[in-house]
Amino acid sequence: MKKILFVCLGNICRSPAAEGVFLDLIKKKNLEKQFIVDSAGTGDWHIGERPDKRMLQAAEKRNVELPSNARQIRQEDIEHFDLIIVMDNSNFKNVYPLASTEVQKRKIRKFTEFASQRGVDIVPDPYFGGQEGFEQVLDLVTDCSEGLLKYCLGFDEK
Repeated sequence: MKKILFVCLGNICRSPAAEGVFLDLIKKKNLEKQFIVDSAGTGDWHIGERPDKRMLQAAEKRNVELPSNARQIRQEDIEHFDLIIVMDNSNFKNVYPLASTEVQKRKIRKFTEFASQRGVDIVPDPYFGGQEGFEQVLDLVTDCSEGLLKYCLGFDEK
């Protein structure tokens, strides 16, 4: 069983979207029993809150459920999860110091490493923008999720 944790800043926009999209993808492929999927934030501002209403609306239009409540990443997450998938460079810089071994450091990956689109470096934070930013994040997260699933199933050498 592969355990994946998606991480963004506050765990109310990008990482719950990634969690929901990935869960939807594995459900459609009948692979739910092969994965444990969760999300967290590097900050503590939104602990216990549901995802941002704008992200919930964008996901609902695509029939994607966002099941989690916000939580902050913990030291034990680095040990527990097989992959820690971060959304941008800032998230990477905040999560990397939690890893105490080389094995743990190799678990931390940027989500865009799995994108089919080349030249995409981050999943941008839509929080301070308009609704179109949430749609764009879902498009990118969907693309990255498909690449991540291929990687997890051994079809990609990234």
